[in-house]
Amino acid sequence: MNKNQLLKKVKALGYPMFETEESIDANVTLAEVVKSNDRRLWEGFPVMLANSLEKGLFDYEKVRTHLEESQEEKIFHKLVMMSLALYDYLEVELSFADKPYRSDFFERKVFLDFLNQFKEKKDLSDINGIMSTERVVNSFKNYFRRAEIDLKEVAELQDEFELEYAMSQIFSKKQKEIFLKKLRGEKLTKTEREYYSRSIKKKVLALANPDLHKLASKL
Repeated sequence: MNKNQLLKKVKALGYPMFETEESIDANVTLAEVVKSNDRRLWEGFPVMLANSLEKGLFDYEKVRTHLEESQEEKIFHKLVMMSLALYDYLEVELSFADKPYRSDFFERKVFLDFLNQFKEKKDLSDINGIMSTERVVNSFKNYFRRAEIDLKEVAELQDEFELEYAMSQIFSKKQKEIFLKKLRGEKLTKTEREYYSRSIKKKVLALANPDLHKLASKL
């Protein structure tokens, strides 16, 4: 796998450098990241591992089968331990919970060494050279947070569409405009005030009735 192909594949594991729609094998890609000896990619390893774990794509032993040298296996093991220490340090809530921490590959001493380095903001010196804790932390915050924000925006947009649809079932377009103006505290014209009192207010009071809400919920 050449460098450009690898950079395209890591995008699918949440560490984007190029846009890609390509389907990938997460374990092969993680192995290639290890073998790349590219510290930019190693800095993003925690992002890729977290996304792989959350999607149920990560298999520690399968990654090892794609590594050819014992040194590569050692680097891979330390990258995984470093990633788990980072999640703990940042107190990130991940859907895969504590499963990796109970796995056979988990090595508590290595994990604690990395955790202390993050807490003391010391350079990570155990992964075939030196890596900056600051860069690793920032990479994870930037890329993993971006994914969380995207999901939040989708949820908010969905809620907005659902509210818009619900209001359209109750109010006409003009009624909805006046209702929202009233809600925002904007000044209504005389005609709008009269229309609100005569028609819209009755619907609002009905919607606010707790007994009616309970009945509707049961249906």
